[in-house]
Amino acid sequence: MIDRDGNGIDDRIDLFELARRAMKDREFLTDTPAAAKREIEAVRPLDAAARARSAKDLTDLLWTSVDNEDSRDLDQLEVVEELDHGVVRLRVAIADVDAFAPLDSAIDLAAKQNSTSIYTAGAVFPMLDRTLSENATSLLPGETRLAMVTEIDIDPSGRPLRASHYSAIVRNWAKLDYTHVGAWLEGEGPMPAELARSADFERQVRVQDKIAQLLRKHRIEKGALGLDNAEPRTIRDANGRVIDVAMRVQNRANQLVESLMIAVNQAVARNLDANGYPSLRRAVKTPERWGRIVDLAAGYDYKLPPQPVSAALAGFLKVMKEERAAEFPAISLSVVKLVGRGEYIAKAADGPAPGHFGLALDHYSHSTAPNRRYPDVITQRLLLAMIHGHKSPYSFDVLSKLGEHCSEREAAAKKVERKVQKSAAALLVANRVGDYFNGVVVGATEKGTWVRIDRPTIEGRVARGWSGLDVGDRVRVKLLSYDIEQGFIDFGRA
Repeated sequence: MIDRDGNGIDDRIDLFELARRAMKDREFLTDTPAAAKREIEAVRPLDAAARARSAKDLTDLLWTSVDNEDSRDLDQLEVVEELDHGVVRLRVAIADVDAFAPLDSAIDLAAKQNSTSIYTAGAVFPMLDRTLSENATSLLPGETRLAMVTEIDIDPSGRPLRASHYSAIVRNWAKLDYTHVGAWLEGEGPMPAELARSADFERQVRVQDKIAQLLRKHRIEKGALGLDNAEPRTIRDANGRVIDVAMRVQNRANQLVESLMIAVNQAVARNLDANGYPSLRRAVKTPERWGRIVDLAAGYDYKLPPQPVSAALAGFLKVMKEERAAEFPAISLSVVKLVGRGEYIAKAADGPAPGHFGLALDHYSHSTAPNRRYPDVITQRLLLAMIHGHKSPYSFDVLSKLGEHCSEREAAAKKVERKVQKSAAALLVANRVGDYFNGVVVGATEKGTWVRIDRPTIEGRVARGWSGLDVGDRVRVKLLSYDIEQGFIDFGRA
């Protein structure tokens, strides 16, 4: 049992056990099943899988990855080639998970049950066993790996001209991280040592960044929402104890990877359609709470139309980022909550596209993180069938059921992550009952009203004085109570 004041408690052990319990409560696997482990021990070597895929050897290209500094489940590599007339050929390699986790294998069934890796403050629970996701199917630096490559030619204005897909053997020549690459690209830090080895590496990332910014510019012009996708992260001291919860802010390196990823996901969705294959789309529906978004904008003297228009909302966010930089994270968070979460929806090749309101796109799939998300494994199998001229491995009805399952598992995973994050936050504020904080309302439903305070960046329920509050309202609150076991933090409106 955890002491209310946190005395004599090793929070690393407690948070891990709390995370396991939260996982089991939501019917997630916390360990790899024995049958899947036996299959992993017998996986075929890389060269056999490559021959079966008729994979090209592209190990001589200067592939690089950009991810979190501590990530080992690397899904994506990038490389660019400058062609004539200012055209750039972008190649993005995505880890070939299906080669080691074939459809209906024990490995596959375990991955499908969880459908996503779950990143809690107590532990990470990978969708695939670490023997695969952090080794055989991870695009680790210095290692030769099997991948699915999407190749896109992009003109000088940033417009994609053509896209193709094929299997390849690749090698990661430099593992880069968001923090250092972002600071360097923004002129606020030195060049990462991995790039300083050669001018070719530096030019690679510079050109990738240029292309990514052009792609991003076009998306925003078409109505994509320029949101600040900051996420809370738990910070520990040298002894592993929780000392803070702060926001992981998106920088230029995040934008680089995001833009290239979105370009690939668009190309995959369009080409599956063009070749007569059903697909699993990542969709964000038109916001049901558009009226509240209109009211939120009006509070900043900005008028939005009465009906949802993504381009109009993008314009509001652009103005807020330029004119109210200090408040923008809270504004962005409010819009994220009001727009609503994404879901996975099956689409027939000739059927209507569900669309993605946040990205202002009609055609969008998830295909770039198969080590971490099961929908990406599904899309990878559809893409492989298209490349080799095989029948789709999934019928439309099966894809529909998988979409519902993956959407439900994603929502359940978010609840697990939030619960453990709140337990970590409760540990952090264990001695601060009675203290006052500034925050923003992030949820307001019949079940209750929730607020996220600024520092430390934690969420809790407004247990007193919640009447009249709605998402986006700035509010000052007082910490009333907490429960580390349950992950409860209660505030009162000041």
